[in-house]
Amino acid sequence: MKVAIYGQYYQNSTEPIINDIFVFFNKNNVEMIIESHFLLMLNERKIVEKKYKTFTSHTELDSSFDMLISIGGDGTILRAATLVRDSGIPILGINAGRLGFLASVQKENIASFMQFVIDKKYTISKRTLLSLTCTPPNESIDAINFAMNEITVSRKDTTSMITIDTYLNEEYLNSYWADGLIISTPTGSTGYSLSCGGPILTPDVKSLVITPIAPHNLTARPLVVPDETEIRLKVSGREEYYLVSLDSRVTSVKNESILTLKKTPFQINMVEIPGETFLKTLRKKLLWGEDKRN
Repeated sequence: MKVAIYGQYYQNSTEPIINDIFVFFNKNNVEMIIESHFLLMLNERKIVEKKYKTFTSHTELDSSFDMLISIGGDGTILRAATLVRDSGIPILGINAGRLGFLASVQKENIASFMQFVIDKKYTISKRTLLSLTCTPPNESIDAINFAMNEITVSRKDTTSMITIDTYLNEEYLNSYWADGLIISTPTGSTGYSLSCGGPILTPDVKSLVITPIAPHNLTARPLVVPDETEIRLKVSGREEYYLVSLDSRVTSVKNESILTLKKTPFQINMVEIPGETFLKTLRKKLLWGEDKRN
């Protein structure tokens, strides 16, 4: 078995996770290829001293890899998705921080869950992504033009609201006068969109959510649309530029540019370990109460 390992360092929580994973995989003869910056950080802190092969970009991850292990939080997984891209390599998230929706494996259960990985006793949850094109072209967007959680437009250097003309499949929908607009995937529905009043979608729902950020018109509510919908945005405001974010990557875009959003032709494969499902995480995260099953 061959796995790629990518992660972020969290004080007092990453070291025991690394030790458990590396000891287990070495004991079971799993080949580990470590992201170069992550390995350098582990070497500097003397968490890992053995030499390992490394990778530095998505071009080095191919079909020979069985899985990518992401160590960190949900943000780490979003960055890992930019490494996996359309390769189809499944991602397993090990949570090194607070409870996350994507990094669902908790540090207390690493040894038992890694055995599921070795035995291939896991399922795959396919996650929809959104692509973005900008007219005229924007180099920052073109470099990595997709998002796993959401694509957001928002005001930049002003306290004034912006106007977002929105079209669905070339048909005019609305001109949102707001601080911004979130276009969310089902995966991202539990993130920024949720905090702005959007609905929760389970990962397998074939829909997108359009959620305004602090709209001036209180009748402007979140809208759920089929994920095959092409969404076109044109933003105007008092300042020359506004912000566009693709998950955690942010860039400036000039007013009157045309943004076109659509579902990508590929998906991200998230590993689900038995007992660590989306619904179980949802119950914990939203404190809906303890599990009553016997």
